[in-house]
Amino acid sequence: MAAPAKLIAIIASLSLSLYSLHLLTSRRRAISHSKHKTLITHNNKPKRNGIVGAIGNTPLIRINSLSDATGCEILAKAEFLNPGGSVKDRVAVQIIEEALESGQLLKGGVVTEGSAGSTAISLATVAPAYGCKCHVVIPDDAAIEKSEILEALGATVERVRPVSITHKDHFVNIARRRALEANKLALQHISLTDVKNVTNGYSSEKHEGGFFADQFENLANYRAHYEGTGPEIWEQTGGKLHAFIAAAGTGGTVAGVSRFLKEKDPGIKCFLVDPPGSGLFNKVTRGVMYTKEEAEGKRLKNPFDTITEGIGINRLTENFKMAQLDGAFKGTDIEAVEMSRFLLKNDGLFIGSSSAMNCVGAVRLARLLGPGHTIVTILCDSGMRHLSKFCNPEYLSQHGLTPSAKALEFLDCR
Repeated sequence: MAAPAKLIAIIASLSLSLYSLHLLTSRRRAISHSKHKTLITHNNKPKRNGIVGAIGNTPLIRINSLSDATGCEILAKAEFLNPGGSVKDRVAVQIIEEALESGQLLKGGVVTEGSAGSTAISLATVAPAYGCKCHVVIPDDAAIEKSEILEALGATVERVRPVSITHKDHFVNIARRRALEANKLALQHISLTDVKNVTNGYSSEKHEGGFFADQFENLANYRAHYEGTGPEIWEQTGGKLHAFIAAAGTGGTVAGVSRFLKEKDPGIKCFLVDPPGSGLFNKVTRGVMYTKEEAEGKRLKNPFDTITEGIGINRLTENFKMAQLDGAFKGTDIEAVEMSRFLLKNDGLFIGSSSAMNCVGAVRLARLLGPGHTIVTILCDSGMRHLSKFCNPEYLSQHGLTPSAKALEFLDCR
């Protein structure tokens, strides 16, 4: 009986080795594939259908109040109309499709991500359409409704304390570990029974491993906007725009859109608007990643001293490196809050914190360029995901951010 047992052990060991080799080869191929196609478009992709087919091609709407006040045409992509409710739907689809194409992700596998909310919700929304599951790690100071939405969508949700990205327990680093753990679990389940079943082309209980979406560094994020959002803006404006502005978190939106537009017309001005505590303003304007809070040792538990969610960062991501920017503005929390209330009152637009900051930037850019220019920005998501914080009067009062402006005078103080 010793010989059969030894043979079984050899077969199991060989299967584990082959599976490990498959995972390693797939990941190396994917890395090479990603670098090679950084600027390649995919116009020959098959037409998407189902819920995935409803993502993108969002309306470009005129923000009447801001346009009338500045003498510019201020237009915004209504990304909150995507099925998952935000601009991140585009990124989720691009990341999953590229991962499946490269072999990094298998049907039935789990997509993991560390996210302050919107990317996670988008991944949880579209992953089932590709036969995949979703595991999300989210900072526990993000608006609670985001976690509730994720759980309702069927995602596994971990809420963790906010720490620096250099800490092993930063939500992004935990998400990366969860993918590795899923891959390890997949390897462990290749037992003798699995070997027999796989040999017969069938497995009674498949464990297809995990894939870390890595929205900050995965250039599929940038490509989603270089291939989608940017071309849509160009087409919807008939190529007749003078400037684009947006805030950055991962940097994918501002990078993909700015690069595409400048390839079409180098004269189009592309700007960043940056929230408090983020170092990107200084990186764009002075070439140095620097924040006053860091220099004075006053950084809070969060990397940024701001109530806005999903924007602002103190490191250069691979996505942001692709951006082609002409300048940057600083925005404040009170400006974002006041802008959100102004747009709700005057335009019926109920928007989230990053959308409000983008509109703050759009007005500042309009004033810089002067009347007669067409400026495009992004309405990333609606206020429905910000009810407990950004849209909560009690929360705002506790942070000294109660809005009081009657018009746009809150932008006239500096």
